[in-house]
Amino acid sequence: MVNLSAISPTPAAYGLQPPEALAPRELTEAQTVLPAGGLTGAGAVQPAGESFASMLGRMVEEVNAKQGLAAEAVSALQGGQNVPLHQAVIAMEEAGVSFQLMVEVRNKLLDSYQELMRLQI
Repeated sequence: MVNLSAISPTPAAYGLQPPEALAPRELTEAQTVLPAGGLTGAGAVQPAGESFASMLGRMVEEVNAKQGLAAEAVSALQGGQNVPLHQAVIAMEEAGVSFQLMVEVRNKLLDSYQELMRLQI
C-alpha cells in the first residue's frame, strides 16, 4: 500500500503545467491558424465591395472545380494510374455534397424571389 503523504501535491511533479500557463493567449495576426487551403464557401469572409452576384459566381466556380477534380480522379483511377481509391471516393463525395449545397441555396433564393413577387405593394 502506498503512503498518500509520499505523493507530491505539485502538478510540476507530474510534468503538468500550472493553470496560469494554460490560460488562453492572444494570437497575433502572424500566428493565426487557418485550415489547409484557407477558408472557402460558407466560412469565407466576403471582401468589402464584392457583390452578391460575384459571390454566387465564385461559389459556382468552386463547385465546378471540385467536380472537375473528382472527374480527373475517377478517370485516373480507371486509367490504372497510381491514385488511391479512397482519394477518388473522397473527391466524388466532396463534389456531390458541394453540388447539393449549391442546389439548396438556389432553391432558397428562388423561394425568396417568389415570395417577394407575391407581396402586395
